Amino acid sequence: MATFFAPRAMLAEGWRQQVRISVNPAGFIDAVTPDSHDAGAIRLNGEVIPAIANLHSHAFQRAMAGLAEVAGDPQDSFWTWRDLMYRMVQRLTPDQVGDIAALLYIEMLKGGYSQVAEFHYLHHDPDGMPYPDDAMLQQLIRAAGVAGIGQTLLPVLYSYSGFDAQPPVAGQKRFIQQTECYLQQQSRLHELQRNRPLLNAGLCFHSLRAVSESQMQQVLAASDPALPVHIHVAEQQKEVNDSLAWSGERPVSWLLNRFAVDARWCLIHATHLDESELSRLAASGAVAGLCPTTEANLGDGIFPAVEYIAQGGRWGIGSDSHVSLSINEELRWLEYAQRLRDQRRNRITLPDQTSVGDLLWQQAAAGGAQACGIQQGSLAVGQRADWLVLRDEAWLGSVDHRSVLNRWLFAGQRDQIRDVYVAGKAVIQEGYHPAQEASAARFSQAMAALR
Repeated sequence: MATFFAPRAMLAEGWRQQVRISVNPAGFIDAVTPDSHDAGAIRLNGEVIPAIANLHSHAFQRAMAGLAEVAGDPQDSFWTWRDLMYRMVQRLTPDQVGDIAALLYIEMLKGGYSQVAEFHYLHHDPDGMPYPDDAMLQQLIRAAGVAGIGQTLLPVLYSYSGFDAQPPVAGQKRFIQQTECYLQQQSRLHELQRNRPLLNAGLCFHSLRAVSESQMQQVLAASDPALPVHIHVAEQQKEVNDSLAWSGERPVSWLLNRFAVDARWCLIHATHLDESELSRLAASGAVAGLCPTTEANLGDGIFPAVEYIAQGGRWGIGSDSHVSLSINEELRWLEYAQRLRDQRRNRITLPDQTSVGDLLWQQAAAGGAQACGIQQGSLAVGQRADWLVLRDEAWLGSVDHRSVLNRWLFAGQRDQIRDVYVAGKAVIQEGYHPAQEASAARFSQAMAALR
């Protein structure tokens, strides 16, 4: 048992002073005692807040972050960006993916994430042949172990290039597998989870474009009904139009009309919703997986967060293509996009929570944990002991507790995260990770090979 002491901490019920937190050997919180003392406890020198789960990551895409910002087409879009990504991905080896992911995951920790949902579809070698030892999966697991981050590994079923089972294109051959192979991969991943308490798994369908209804039904029927289920949906208006042309239904409506979408589901992006889809998704208990900096970078559109949250919709955030690894930036973009759309301030609030920063943090933490299928996201008994310690400095320490998160999220920076704890262990201390130099060197070698 380890005991920690926080002079000021954001608990499930709000900010409290002089908080003792007891953590059991498995890394979960056994007791939280406000208005207590620091005798015999490890002192946390700064504001303590729950860490957040990053609910959507494509680790290999970190290699091209910031390298697609030169116009190659007057109408550059997600689809032209995807062509660039397909060209880059043909050259990646498993070792390179592992090295890219290890540094990425360290940077995620520094940005405030303590868990990552890895949406993994780079399965095969450049000829489209499966690696005999699941080399890509193994490298992603290794990378998470180097970083010390929690990982929800989501192998992706990806079989087609478009609606109505269109055959895959050449650039997708490293992604493609069929249902039986996918279920066998899931079984092997189950074995890999043994003795790895920070690793769990879930089901993942790339998109409605990439799988059939029967495939989805078969995978769901053959799998543990408690596993998280992730899917890209309605990210682009073209996808909505293609879905209407194929089925007469919008993508989210099509999904809700055929599957029992509930709290285990995470709909990534869900950017383009009509009023009916918005209300039905909010009522389902599923999580909308929002990736504001990637969605902005790709010109996807603006998620209707004000309306969705007002109806009780659950959501979380992901860094997706990793153009940013800052929770501050993701949450700012989410709020600021609503302000720009509405030409008003302080948009994401509720009648019982008028502090934008507090609402953003609490709901993102809850939604991220739900999407990852873990007990995490608040400083409460039974939750995994994941938290951030913000630097004890005049900038934050000079304001009342009711202003701390707003001050930091809207006017601070990610380097004000001093320490990061995962399952009660400090993985970042004073902004430093013990593997960062070695991981940076290996990342540089991987990038040099890809030039």
